Amino acid sequence: MAAKGMNLCSVCCLLLYVIAAVFAGRDFYKILGVSKTASIRDIKKAYRKLALQLHPDRNPDDPKAQDKFADLGAAYEVLSDEEKRKQYDAYGEDGLKEGHHSSHNDIFSSFFGDFGFMFGGNRQQQDRNIPRGNDIILDLEVTLEEVYSGNFVEVVRNKPVAKEAPGKRKCNCRQEMRTTQLGPGRFQMTQEMVCDECPNVKLVNEERTLEVEIEQGVRDEMEYPFIGEGEPHIDGEPGDLRFRIKVLKHPVFERRGDDLYTNVTISLVEALVGFEMDIAHLDGHKVHIVRDKITKPGARMWKKGEGLPNFDNINIRGSLIITFDVEFPQSQLDEQQKDGIRSLLKQGSVQKVYNGLQGY
Repeated sequence: MAAKGMNLCSVCCLLLYVIAAVFAGRDFYKILGVSKTASIRDIKKAYRKLALQLHPDRNPDDPKAQDKFADLGAAYEVLSDEEKRKQYDAYGEDGLKEGHHSSHNDIFSSFFGDFGFMFGGNRQQQDRNIPRGNDIILDLEVTLEEVYSGNFVEVVRNKPVAKEAPGKRKCNCRQEMRTTQLGPGRFQMTQEMVCDECPNVKLVNEERTLEVEIEQGVRDEMEYPFIGEGEPHIDGEPGDLRFRIKVLKHPVFERRGDDLYTNVTISLVEALVGFEMDIAHLDGHKVHIVRDKITKPGARMWKKGEGLPNFDNINIRGSLIITFDVEFPQSQLDEQQKDGIRSLLKQGSVQKVYNGLQGY
């Protein structure tokens, strides 16, 4: 009897667990692969990465690909919205209020454009006979802090979209040769414009919010394409929109590849006796510097791993190269002070003339 009671208890516990799991809804944090303390930037980054991996066009042999992709869109819609996220954290998926739900296609296109990632190829491989609108290239200014840490930038754009309008219009116009018989054995060939008749359209501006990821280590002049977000073409497909990265100048650091350069001015006393200090880095962390020996004007110090992350492998970082400038006293020394310095340093005159530009 005791064994039967234990078995019945185990079955009941298992049943309760299954029921609880069913009613708890989907685990959106697990779907996105982020922790419950993840920032909005972490959520966007996770979505962007997984959306490319799980897109149904990239997984034609997976019967569950569409469901996985839909779950991903639902997870992002909730966790990227502050109010929905609070409701979900408190009550689970069933606690979310009924309301407007974004199309996953809208979410996906905000990261990649109207035609997504073009998994089957690229725009150049498509039918060249299909007319396309012009591409648009926009400069996107980013800070060196964003290059160091990464970021997502929201760009609001009014995009012209073709909508149906009353009436008909001429379309697909082309030149064709027409042969006319003028008489026995006489023909005339003429070239004339021939057009089809298509439904009329008009262009209406629609507001679109695009999510541009500023990846760590991104380089100046790199371009981020958004497929199908360029100029429209009423007889074909729209062009592409490309964001061209422009890294802004920084008041403290200068970029050279993955290395960062900066200058530090120290006093003559610090140059002679040594010093220690902290430099605030681009993300706010402190780089500690210690000098316990004489520092000459123009001397350099290398701090490995304190540069920018490499774009191709963010686990590799450049160096921070620090050049020291020495600020001399502004006041003049009297004779007693001069004698004191000569006595202290015990350094004779060194007046060497040489070609410094050639390194001799």
